[in-house]
Amino acid sequence: MGLKAALVIALPALAAQGQGPGGIPGFFNLGNPLVLMVVTFAIFYFLLIAPARKRQKQLQQTIDALKPGDKVITSGGVLGTVVGVTERIIQLKISDQVKIDVLKSAVASLQSEDPRRS
Repeated sequence: MGLKAALVIALPALAAQGQGPGGIPGFFNLGNPLVLMVVTFAIFYFLLIAPARKRQKQLQQTIDALKPGDKVITSGGVLGTVVGVTERIIQLKISDQVKIDVLKSAVASLQSEDPRRS
């Protein structure tokens, strides 16, 4: 159920509640369970969901822009240099004579520096 549908269902019931103590409408009373649910959802959205979506979008843009010569780290922990890119698969060079095919979705990040040297 979307937010719009929930509001269509909830608004007539809220209007019938009248006003709470001190002339505050019953809907905006913090003791109202619907208000608490909306506030909780807003907190989860702005603290958890929105930043995760932003990171995912940024990672997808990075994956779409991969080109030969980029150094990447896969979700399995494989370090390699991109030598070939197709629509769904990238070819990584992981050693002098070793190349492997990996799904683009397995790329976790670009390698900023060589972690083997640390």
